[in-house]
Amino acid sequence: MAILQVTSRQFREKQKAIFDLADKGEKVVIKREKKQAYVLTPIDDDDWYFTPEMLEKIDRSIQQAKEGKVTTIETEEGLTQFMNSL
Repeated sequence: MAILQVTSRQFREKQKAIFDLADKGEKVVIKREKKQAYVLTPIDDDDWYFTPEMLEKIDRSIQQAKEGKVTTIETEEGLTQFMNSL
C-alpha cells in the first residue's frame, strides 16, 4: 500500500476526501512546509482508554500471573476482606 503525502494546504482543501482515505486504511502523511510531517491515523474508543501507561500495567499484570503472583478470591466475604486490606 502506498503512502499518500499531501501538503497542509491540500489537506485543508480536501479534508473530507483525505479523512475518508484514512478511514479506509490508507496511510496519509501531511507535510507542513519543510519543518514537520504528521501521520493521519483513525482511532476508536479503545484507543482513548488504552494509553501506553495502561498497556504497561496490563503487561506487568500478565507477567505476575505467569509467575503465580496472584490472589484468588472465592467468596464475597473474601473479597470484602481483601478490599479492606488495601
